[in-house]
Amino acid sequence: MRGLETKEIILDTAERLFAERSFASVSLREITAAAGVNLAAVNYHFGSKDALLLAVFKRRAADLNRERVALLKEAEARAAGGPVPLREILHALLCPPIRWTQNPSGGLSVFIQFMARVRTDGTPEMRALMDKDVGHLQRFVVPLGRAMPHLPQEEIYWRLHFTLALMHYTITDLGRLEAISGGLCDLEDTDALIERMIDFAVAGFQGPHASARAAVSETASASG
Repeated sequence: MRGLETKEIILDTAERLFAERSFASVSLREITAAAGVNLAAVNYHFGSKDALLLAVFKRRAADLNRERVALLKEAEARAAGGPVPLREILHALLCPPIRWTQNPSGGLSVFIQFMARVRTDGTPEMRALMDKDVGHLQRFVVPLGRAMPHLPQEEIYWRLHFTLALMHYTITDLGRLEAISGGLCDLEDTDALIERMIDFAVAGFQGPHASARAAVSETASASG
């Protein structure tokens, strides 16, 4: 087995086991047994269990970020120098992770499960890295500001944060919606799911911000 192939097999196996169970409960020996490799191979390619976890994250995160940025660049090209429509920006941000989640047969959906698992019981170093891995998200701030020029930059960041929260909750707790709705909501229609999320996020970005509400309140008080 070639070195690169061995490394990918270890990453795939670790990703799956970490997604299925807690990080702490999965041992390196279990990973090597499931991957069909020896412990020396893990030590050679990664050095430690923590380093292996980090490598799993970096591999898929880079793929996800590239996909998001590629969609954003396509939208910017269509805009031909003008502001990119808000809906297209949010589509580039939200569509890739949702599509990954809705493809249970592919390894990408396992990574989304893995990310949710890391948030709950990953190492402090891993969670800190996830918090700091924001370069690709900052790439969305400028087009969002151009699409919503009336919003202060601070408000852009807040609304981007709330939009990401919407995405994360949808990814990790979509089954709860099925229970709440008694099966009324169709969870199998991925395109409809993405459109609903974008509708909600667009409404959030287009809502009035605090200073605008204060101005309206002052005007109402003055006229009264």
